[in-house]
Amino acid sequence: MYSQGTKGLGRIKSRIRELVAWADREICMEPDEFAYHVGWTVTRTGFGARRYRDPRFDQLRLPRRVHEEVT
Repeated sequence: MYSQGTKGLGRIKSRIRELVAWADREICMEPDEFAYHVGWTVTRTGFGARRYRDPRFDQLRLPRRVHEEVT
């Protein structure tokens, strides 16, 4: 039903996607390993781009305001 050209094109596209994913992992390998080691979350935001977040930021609170009395 499909021509050989269509099957071959699908394989080429699949291989290109694999190579792009491999390159992305290689580019970000060291920062990702560091982030996982210290317990940060890593979110992939694009090719060669990540968002690193320390979950301890969720535990921070703003200090209470101290009201000064004026006499």
